[in-house]
Amino acid sequence: MTRLILVLGDQLSDDLSALREAKDGDVVVMAEVMDEASYVRHHPKKIAFLFAAMRKFAEHLRDKGFTVAYTRLDDPENSQKIGGELLRRAAEHDASEVIATEPGEWRLIDILTYLPITVRQLPDDRFYASHKDFQDWAEGRKELRMEWFYREMRRRTGLLMEDDEPAGGQWNYDHDNRKSAEADLFREGPPRFEPDRITLEVLDLVEQRFPDNFGDLRPFDYATDRQGALKVLRHFIDNSLDEFGPYQDAMLQDDPHLHHSILSPYINAGLLSPREVCDRVAKAYAEGKVRLNSAEGFIRQILGWREYMRGIYFMQGPDYTNRNELGHDRDLPPLYWGAETRMNCLSQAVGQTQRLAYAHHIQRLMITGNFALLSGIDPHQVHEWYLEVYLDAYEWVEAPNVIGMSQFADGGIVGSKPYVSSGNYISKMSDYCKHCSYKVTAKTGKDACPFNLLYWDFLVRHRERFQKNPRISRIYGTWDRMDADKRKTIRAEAADFLKRMDAGETV
Repeated sequence: MTRLILVLGDQLSDDLSALREAKDGDVVVMAEVMDEASYVRHHPKKIAFLFAAMRKFAEHLRDKGFTVAYTRLDDPENSQKIGGELLRRAAEHDASEVIATEPGEWRLIDILTYLPITVRQLPDDRFYASHKDFQDWAEGRKELRMEWFYREMRRRTGLLMEDDEPAGGQWNYDHDNRKSAEADLFREGPPRFEPDRITLEVLDLVEQRFPDNFGDLRPFDYATDRQGALKVLRHFIDNSLDEFGPYQDAMLQDDPHLHHSILSPYINAGLLSPREVCDRVAKAYAEGKVRLNSAEGFIRQILGWREYMRGIYFMQGPDYTNRNELGHDRDLPPLYWGAETRMNCLSQAVGQTQRLAYAHHIQRLMITGNFALLSGIDPHQVHEWYLEVYLDAYEWVEAPNVIGMSQFADGGIVGSKPYVSSGNYISKMSDYCKHCSYKVTAKTGKDACPFNLLYWDFLVRHRERFQKNPRISRIYGTWDRMDADKRKTIRAEAADFLKRMDAGETV
């Protein structure tokens, strides 16, 4: 009896558990459907990247001998739903069962679970940690801190370990990785790829079907197959990894990539495996090609944060994206969609996102995320914005990063304190403030950096919750020692700023 093997757009891996189950006579089903392309208004580059990569992966599978039933978005027979395409292909091939690798989103898991055909969902073992591994680690712990999970993963994998001890005698090297960067005309960015015939066809399709989505579709220069992704990986290790560590938190308005790898889109879509990436980075360190703090800082992003975020997402369940422990309810302002703003840091981060569908982790956490948290923006709206605008965003990894780490909407499951800062941090780590209409050194008045005002306003609004938090409690002492008139002015100017922003004024 024929079976269907489902391959989703973020499962473009030869070593997919569903593909390993395939037998002669089975049919691989892949489909570009409007339901997946529009459940949020994805950046056009993200849609184009996935459709082009899917088409090429389908051809790759055919070359390997698989029978592939592929549905293009503009196919007149397309039901425009994953479930609909599975049922259509089941009728077409007289199939009675679907073999799938578990999706990375509760919404899709439910679709497959309740489909009126037998669907066997296999574990997605492309990750280091299974759901059970994470649950076993978390059991009995009062706090689920990433650092402790990361150390356990280091021990289990042996990555950057010397016998039973971490290489260099330390588990992480954060203190070495907080340098600001300077402009460098000779710094190499990631490779760029000229669109081929398949990619050009997809670009035309996306341009036609998604003309109003936020983001620039062209120019498009991302890789869309495994060979290109491997080239990006090699280039990063050979040219950027050694300097990645010290400058991973830095931001420059004329250099969007600095020493970052831009590998997350390829890893999250399946074109690269996290294991091969971490192994190659560890090998580069072992061979003396890169410094330890850079190798460790990069591996922690994958072995630590990436695996930890997936564990949190599946442990917390389908309602995690609706968490709002701080009760924030302000609508996402137009500046997140490219409206004019006097705040240069936000203008740069959003503008870069619009052009590239990319921003690195500090731009996301300490610029766009920090501002949303300080302003009291509805975390679900913030979550959907991140899911929409970034090439590497899939709910299993994006939601805990936003709901938990960025917006503290889960009440402290991911982070022990809210990631908030005044303008001083942004000034220290970037050149944004040098080109801003506001003055980062001004604490009050018409030229005062809004981050300075909103920082204190946020802390005062949530004092009952945070004043006993050992990581930030001392900050309240600074507030209490301020002159009473200054405190009053800060609160009033913060309220005025938010009122003007809510009214649609340029702020």
